[in-house]
Amino acid sequence: MKKSHILVLAVIAAAIGIILSTAGDVSQYVSFKEARELAAEGSPTKVHVVGRLPRDGQRILGLEYNPTLDPNYFAFTLVDTNRIAQRVVYFNPKPQDFDKSEQIVITGSMRNNVFVADKILLKCPSKYVEKDIKGATASVN
Repeated sequence: MKKSHILVLAVIAAAIGIILSTAGDVSQYVSFKEARELAAEGSPTKVHVVGRLPRDGQRILGLEYNPTLDPNYFAFTLVDTNRIAQRVVYFNPKPQDFDKSEQIVITGSMRNNVFVADKILLKCPSKYVEKDIKGATASVN
């Protein structure tokens, strides 16, 4: 075989190795109902769930965090896109600006009727309102 053929085969093998190693980290977006079904089947798969925090005016309902008692225990209720409310436990400190977040994506799995989150991604679209953008851009005159 020519050296160029060996090089091409090595590049293809490396690409396949990279694809297979990253495929194990891929998780799917599901509802809490589907997450419960996966857990009932015994699947250890991590899933993403998108939801909103239930509020009573400005106050978030079901929020439980006491950093003086246990800074690595944070629990809250999340309502998914199918309007199913679920208790979520996160064994890390409460993320900054959690109270201001409008939409949340959590990654984790169901355990004993509680969703145990490994990661929390906050989405705050209200930070980017049009009036703030207009004031921050330069005018052309």
